Amino acid sequence: MARTILTAVIIILLNLLVGCRPVDSGEGRIMPVGGTPPDKPAPVVSFTGAGEVDIVEQVAVNRQAYRQGLLALVDYYTKTGNSMKLGWAKRELEALDTMPKYKYIIEADVVDAKLTPSVSIPEADQLYSEAVALQQEGEKMVVVKDDNKLRLALDKYNELIRRYPSSDKIDDAAFRAGGIYDYFKDYSIALLYYQRAYQWNPETTEPARFRAAYILDQHMHRRAEALELYKEALETEGRFGRFRSWREYAEQRIKDMSGVGGGQ
Repeated sequence: MARTILTAVIIILLNLLVGCRPVDSGEGRIMPVGGTPPDKPAPVVSFTGAGEVDIVEQVAVNRQAYRQGLLALVDYYTKTGNSMKLGWAKRELEALDTMPKYKYIIEADVVDAKLTPSVSIPEADQLYSEAVALQQEGEKMVVVKDDNKLRLALDKYNELIRRYPSSDKIDDAAFRAGGIYDYFKDYSIALLYYQRAYQWNPETTEPARFRAAYILDQHMHRRAEALELYKEALETEGRFGRFRSWREYAEQRIKDMSGVGGGQ
């Protein structure tokens, strides 16, 4: 009797599981991992000797071609009235659009750290203004920020750095971009951008050294580097009155790390 009941329960559960699957979902047509390769394999692109930029550009081209192909399928199945395959193509397109796609080239890493930008360029100024506006919109809410607006702002800050490296706005763009990367907890990238801000403009009026030191100290635990940068920050940015809280924090951390304050 118990065995009969157990069998009945299993059958019911299996029916429920099968019933939850949408009709004509194409589950059986999803390509298996490690399955038989297609009859007509894609042309092989040789990356022998290729640099990072070349590979990244090819990936971008392939992404775009993939998306265009799916759009063509959506259009084709819409015109032919094949609703089943239209649903498949739309789901794949949606998945492609929502999956994370990384920008592997980091502008602040490519542009020379020894630049001394000092030219006022109207186009760069316009880009900077647009980026600041987007960042401000993205940060309107104190607790919940608009991540997409912040990413759009990053696009413009990075475009400015890439296209106008002689602009007198690139150090400001680097500092503000560093703040956004900091928010996303991309600390290694944020550190690089803060460093570029004071490398490109040693007289920056932004607390770039303080923030770089804080990341080294609190997030990367590279305390020796942080200690030296806190000291440098006090001598440079620390003279600006509006950075009083940063100055006090740096002074305390220097005492702690030097064994004076008893902290770590």
